[in-house]
Amino acid sequence: MKRTGNAVWNGDLKTGQGRLTTGSGVLKDTPYGFKTRFEDAPGTNPEELIGAAHAGCYSMALSMILGEDDLTPEEIRTQADMTLEKSGDGFEITAINLKVRAKIPGASGEAFEKAAEAAKSGCPVSKLVNAKISLDAALD
Repeated sequence: MKRTGNAVWNGDLKTGQGRLTTGSGVLKDTPYGFKTRFEDAPGTNPEELIGAAHAGCYSMALSMILGEDDLTPEEIRTQADMTLEKSGDGFEITAINLKVRAKIPGASGEAFEKAAEAAKSGCPVSKLVNAKISLDAALD
């Protein structure tokens, strides 16, 4: 299985503009630039897209692990907060905090915590990133 993402960039770093497109077509020429990445201007940036991918991957991994214990989540809500920091001559994602809230009928706190931790380390996106990943998980 392969998935594709594409980027086109025109111009210099601070005034240039880029466009992101996914193979599925969900993103098609979605604009991004210096201001959306480093100055909180409206628009997207690579870090929030990685965060969304990590949150989605984590939620699916948690659902799978819970299913192995015959638990079916009613809802899993995951937020991934990415920390982008200056490092040497560039920047790096230094930390990711996953915040998950879930409604899981019949789940004990212990079973949920065990599954939540397993999903944090087992999700393919977690395995990809080289940053400290913290987790704040709670049943609703």
